[in-house]
Parts: sequence; C-alpha cells; structure tokens
Amino acid sequence: MSSSGTTANGNVSFWWTQQGFPPEREALPGSLEADVCIVGAGYTGLWTAYYLNRSMPSLDVVIQESRFAGFGASGRNGGWLTNSITGGRSQYLSARSRAAVESMQKIMNDAVDEVARVAARENFDIDFQKGGELNVAYNQAQLSRLRNAAESESRWISSGAQRLTAAETIDRVGVAGALGGLWHPHCARINPVKLVRGLAESVEKLGVKIYERTLVSEIRPQEAVSNLGTVRAPVIIRATEGFTSNIKKEHRTWLPMNSSLIVTEPLASQFWDSVGWQEGDALGDFAHVYMYAQRTADDRIALGGRGLPYRF
Repeated sequence: MSSSGTTANGNVSFWWTQQGFPPEREALPGSLEADVCIVGAGYTGLWTAYYLNRSMPSLDVVIQESRFAGFGASGRNGGWLTNSITGGRSQYLSARSRAAVESMQKIMNDAVDEVARVAARENFDIDFQKGGELNVAYNQAQLSRLRNAAESESRWISSGAQRLTAAETIDRVGVAGALGGLWHPHCARINPVKLVRGLAESVEKLGVKIYERTLVSEIRPQEAVSNLGTVRAPVIIRATEGFTSNIKKEHRTWLPMNSSLIVTEPLASQFWDSVGWQEGDALGDFAHVYMYAQRTADDRIALGGRGLPYRF
C-alpha cells in the first residue's frame, strides 16, 4: 500500500520489489548430462540441492528453472517459518505409531531453527525473529474452534502450544476484540526473498549449476526435456510445486491455489507502542477464511489470506 492509499500491484511480489531482482543467470546452453537434475528453483529444489551437495560434494547437480530462482511461491509468501505438518498429525496415525508421529513433529519443530542455522553458516540474513505463532479468536464460534484446537494440541508432547486468555493474547499483540489465543513457540518471522536468494547463492558456491529461463515441458525417466535441450541424469527430482500442472501428463497431479498479500508502509512508533507485537509473533486467526500476518523487520504489517476465488 502506498502512502497515498492506492494499491501497488505487480512486479512479482512486494519482497522482490523491495530487495531488487537478482542478476539473470544463464539459460541451459543445450543438452547435457548430470548426476542429479532438479526441476524448479524454489525452496523445494534449492534445499534439496543444498543438502545433496553438502552430503556428497562430488555430485554434479543441475537445476532448471523456468523464470528465475524464487519466482514462484518461495518469493511471494507471507514469511511464516513454522512447524506445521501438512494435513495435520492425526492423518498419519492410521499408518504409523504415535511415537513415530511425535518424532516427525519434533523434526518439524527443529527445522525452524535449522533454517536459521543454515543462514548463519552461509552468512546471509533472512530477518529471522522467532516469536512463535499466535492464532486469535474474535467471536464465540472462533473461540469454540480455539478450545477444540487447544484440546487436540494438549495430547501431543511435541506441541508446546499454550492457550491464552483475552488479556494474555492482547498483551502479546493488541488485536481489537480478541477473546483468546493459542500460541506455540515453533515459528519465526522471516523475509522469504532473503531466504530464497541466500539459498540460491549458497548452492552455487557448493558447485550446483542453476539454469534460468529454461522451461521444462516434460519429465521422463532419467530425462528433463526443456525448450533449450534435455538434461539426462540417473535421478530427476520434480520440485515444481504449484507449476506442476504445466508439465506434460501432470495437469491434474497438483492443484494450484492462490493467496493474496498486502503490505503497509512502515508504521510510526506510536502505533507500535499501542499494539505491541514486540516478540515477532506470526499472527493468524480461527476464521474459516483464514488470514496470516507478520510484523516485518522494517515495521510494516504484511497481511495475507485466501481472499480471491479459485478458478480452475
């Protein structure tokens, strides 16, 4: 949001506009061979490359990216680094023991700190502040959902969740009309572009080659076919996430969804004196149409949610 109150949209994302776009990397020069080919240079592809080359430095790892590293959701998200298990823990209990699911959750908890450890080791800043995740209830229906969520969390040793009264909630973040909150410690606020950019530069230092502006149209056994040539490798890793439906025969493998984000101008100290939000909590709520927010390192509010209808 500009100071005049008009919305400035486009330019990929606020985060990229603020940080500046990276220099273009070269496109695939033609068909070649590698030990591992990763399709997609977002978080999934870059983290995969990072740990592969840290574990086996001799590996020849190639990444193909249709636009530039971090162009997709990795450079557009709300900047929550949290411990959530997709779909919830309970779905895994039908096939795994409770101890195994607890172990998985502990690994997810530690992953939040692992991101900070990598950023420190590789010497790049991501505006990391670990204030936990605070979800707020504003009405009786949401308060009922909060109670149910708190009861569910209490059954898991690895959760760390705490139910807060209205006063305790407002003491953390001064949300008007808050009736209560649910907070857990395993979440940090970050700048998503600083993370994806730092990761891309780190994997390049490890010897990984990132080819940008290279559109992979088909993935075959041991082959990734692009508009500029074919990369052949014993291992092909598809890390295309929301862009998977663009690949031949993968149209219905992955359902792309949208989310919208708006960011304020930096807010005055008087505002923060009244609202608080000093600990860097990632802020959400118990509404059906959820929202997510953070206080940025430069004192803005980045606020997002599922605000637009989905059209296949």
